[in-house]
Amino acid sequence: MTIDIQQIIGGKFVGAKSGKTFDRLDPFTGQVATRSPASGLDDVAAAVAAAQAAFPAWSKAGPSERRALLNRAADVLAAKVGDFTQLMIAETGGTAPWAGFNTMLAANMLREAASMTTQIQGEIIPSDKPGTLSMGIRQPAGVCLGIAPWNAPVILGVRAIAMALACGNTVILKASEACPGIHVTIGKVFVEAGFPDGVVNVITNAPEDAAAVVEALISAPAVRRVNFTGSTRVGRVIGELSARHLKPALLELGGKAPMIVLDDADIDAAVNGAIFGAFANMGQICMSTERLIVHEKVADEFVSKLAARAGKLPAGDPRGQVVLGSLVSPEAAQKMDGLIADARDKGARLAAGGARTGSVVQATVLDDVRPGMRIYDEESFGPVKPVIRVKDEDEAVAIANDTEYGLSASVYSRDIQRAMAVAARIESGICHINGPTVHDEAQMPFGGVKSSGYGRFGGKAAIAEFTDLRWITVEDPHQHYPF
Repeated sequence: MTIDIQQIIGGKFVGAKSGKTFDRLDPFTGQVATRSPASGLDDVAAAVAAAQAAFPAWSKAGPSERRALLNRAADVLAAKVGDFTQLMIAETGGTAPWAGFNTMLAANMLREAASMTTQIQGEIIPSDKPGTLSMGIRQPAGVCLGIAPWNAPVILGVRAIAMALACGNTVILKASEACPGIHVTIGKVFVEAGFPDGVVNVITNAPEDAAAVVEALISAPAVRRVNFTGSTRVGRVIGELSARHLKPALLELGGKAPMIVLDDADIDAAVNGAIFGAFANMGQICMSTERLIVHEKVADEFVSKLAARAGKLPAGDPRGQVVLGSLVSPEAAQKMDGLIADARDKGARLAAGGARTGSVVQATVLDDVRPGMRIYDEESFGPVKPVIRVKDEDEAVAIANDTEYGLSASVYSRDIQRAMAVAARIESGICHINGPTVHDEAQMPFGGVKSSGYGRFGGKAAIAEFTDLRWITVEDPHQHYPF
């Protein structure tokens, strides 16, 4: 059954001004999942105008008012787990447990943002001018644009706007073309929670219109901040557009997360972490374990146990009792075939999986992966994972850093001091010791380095991303001047 979607502009549920729509297909069944407005430049202008009109009053709302509304939104969102589950399965091929986790963490992100409304603080700075009080204060920036992806759609859709709202900004969420229903449902949460009209706006667009819509949003004078989560390729475009208009951009982009297993690691624990980090949401997470870098002394045991576990992970219809559902599109699944074939042709050994049925791909482990294979360098964004054997710690670190990306990483060792030293050498924004590469909490400073982007979501770190730091002085009106 097709679900009809309307976008949210100025607190109203509306179609595109042109009347055009676009369809999102269920990647598993091929049927139409949702039909949504295909926004154009007139819709962009309306969304910007609504957000701009709402900004003066919202930016002056007290922290208690903003906190109460954000907490109410968290409760409303948590109660919509059924709606989010239905839409996530239909639009993205994700599983019900993944939808439930998304909803839980997104609600926590709203509660964390609520707690931050009284933490937007400044400071008194000593001045050399007698009788002068100098202050650094943080103020709302204005209209903030959030561009969110499909892979963790509730978490990342909420993350794109939660702290911006807490800081007193109004927002526009540009929905992903792959999950417009999910992202509009996030907007419905704020309407139902009682946010003033225009504070939260959500617009949808057809894939072929994305470039024009994004450029119009970023170039609009009222839009003062941009954040984007998605591929590095598109992130470069967003960053360039934002720079052209002198607007700060917070970018959380692709990853090729290494998990280093040292020779003194607890192998069973490492396998547990690898199974979760590699195959959660079919490997379609920016933090997904993308390279299993294993010391040669323990590699045979690790690969044997990992392959046995991976081979038992059920894959199939996301509406069923499976761990691996559908990839986001048939094309994404077909890419896995190419990665597997390339690696095997160049000497890698298929240790587990390797089969595909339509848009469903088995959990796959490739052993003896080396430089020159596509899977060594490319972000697979799927359930095909390489094992790279190394002779020592230095080689492990060198391979971990042999990538343009630097988002998440992981190190397994029984010697915590040794693991800490290795973690310090890894070029990444995030590193977990004796834990999987996939981990997120609302209060943590989340973001990467190198081609994984810059800036930080989460907790206090995000306040700087969504406010302007101003220097304000109160001076002696009768001070002496030299002329």
